[in-house]
Amino acid sequence: MIISLQLDSETPLYEQLRNQIVIGIATGELAAQEKLPTVRQLAEDLGINTMTVNKAYMLLKQEGYIVIDRRHGAKVSPRPPDNPEPSPQLEEQLRLLIAQATIQGVNQSRFQTLCSQIFANMTYRHP
Repeated sequence: MIISLQLDSETPLYEQLRNQIVIGIATGELAAQEKLPTVRQLAEDLGINTMTVNKAYMLLKQEGYIVIDRRHGAKVSPRPPDNPEPSPQLEEQLRLLIAQATIQGVNQSRFQTLCSQIFANMTYRHP
């Protein structure tokens, strides 16, 4: 998986990194149980501070996307988080995306079509 960070973005680097890993899991670029680079290695590869990578990994761990073991490092979680309902954070993010689409003139039908197209590219499926 190739990670590309936008240094001039208003989105913090740790959040960009977190988002790209989540997308990698959802699209199948990162498989369940796949080992992730060490914090030090990923920071070096991306040219960023180790604390930034550590913050992204800790957030991913809290959200249940990865597991971290001192002996084996960080790996993609073997199963999805046990939460069949969307989280309040997910609903809030979706509300913001819909608001932005509305302001840009995207109607409901086009928004739903776009969502369906993007969703179809996600290969991750619950067991």
